[in-house]
Amino acid sequence: MQASKVCGFVIAGCLVVIPGLRAGEPVRTKAEVLEVIGKVNDHWQEQHPEHGSAFWHRAVYHVGNMAAYEVTKDRDYLRFSTEWAERNDWKGAKSDNRDEWRYDYGETDRHVLFGDWQVCFQVYFDLYKESRRAKRIERAKEVMSYQITTPEKDYLWWSDGLFMVMPVMSEMFVLTGDDEYLTKLREYFDYARDLMYDEEEGLFFRDAKYVYPRHKSVNGRKDFWARGNGWVFAALPMVIDDLPEDHPDRAHYLEIYREMAAGLKASQQEDGYWTRSILDPAHAPGPEASGTAFFTCGFLWGLRTGVLDSGDYGPVAREAWDFLTTTSLQDDGRVGYIQPIGEKAIPGQVVDASSTADFGVGAFLLAAAEMVRFVESSTQ
Repeated sequence: MQASKVCGFVIAGCLVVIPGLRAGEPVRTKAEVLEVIGKVNDHWQEQHPEHGSAFWHRAVYHVGNMAAYEVTKDRDYLRFSTEWAERNDWKGAKSDNRDEWRYDYGETDRHVLFGDWQVCFQVYFDLYKESRRAKRIERAKEVMSYQITTPEKDYLWWSDGLFMVMPVMSEMFVLTGDDEYLTKLREYFDYARDLMYDEEEGLFFRDAKYVYPRHKSVNGRKDFWARGNGWVFAALPMVIDDLPEDHPDRAHYLEIYREMAAGLKASQQEDGYWTRSILDPAHAPGPEASGTAFFTCGFLWGLRTGVLDSGDYGPVAREAWDFLTTTSLQDDGRVGYIQPIGEKAIPGQVVDASSTADFGVGAFLLAAAEMVRFVESSTQ
């Protein structure tokens, strides 16, 4: 091991050497990461005490909040997500008439099968584990057990949907032991891969509208949206963690994960972030924190589990984490540089230190929680 490829993490007074991280960089302790989580999450909850709907953007915040709870055991975080879930009656879209259930884009109660209304189930699963009350997952079981009986395979027609739906289905397998959830999950994923995945670059287009050359960046290049890829790169580890070690689909998902890791490594900017259009920084210049946070989470998982080589990918994760904690994170605990809700990189759109959003805070908390796990695993 070369000294130029070493950096220390100090935990409980013990210097832990992490291959792939450079010497001379500031150490990062578990206590410091936990302090960052508290600063970010306490600020968000103090500034946003009113609970929103179960639609995707608020639900993704709560996915991150529950990750923060997992590593901090802060009961206020658990209470906050429980109150939100109760406000939404432990449901996503609320129609009880299966004849009207839809899975195209929609923000109505009829769109029960649309993934943006299903990501909330991830939070309900986590809350169920804390208190085994059947009501907490009744709706998830009702919806997902029906969905896997339908013949359609095109449920995941946009890249965001892979985050919204895939971990729900793999968790349903964990809860029920029913292999059909993994069978359908593979069908849905392969449809999405064939529709949106670019094997040459190892990246996903946001949906069919943006596939090159039908759509191009302002400079005529392939236009891969950062947050769109962030959804996928964060979701794959969640699914892989739920699969039995000997399950044949593990290798399938790991292959795409590693290809994405290589594509993202090659496109990271000098200051550790990714631009909104990953391969054309000039299309929408400047940092974007939500995609970068999802990427950070994914890279840290790969390093922690040994899926990624620390010499190749340690610096990628370190520089991304440094961007999140030194540039995106503001003095008052606000997470800035989050692109607003959308589906593409928009030339001329202002994204700066004041740009924040619930889903982006959730992504930041997911990355921070994974950093805690990474540091903890390095002492074992």
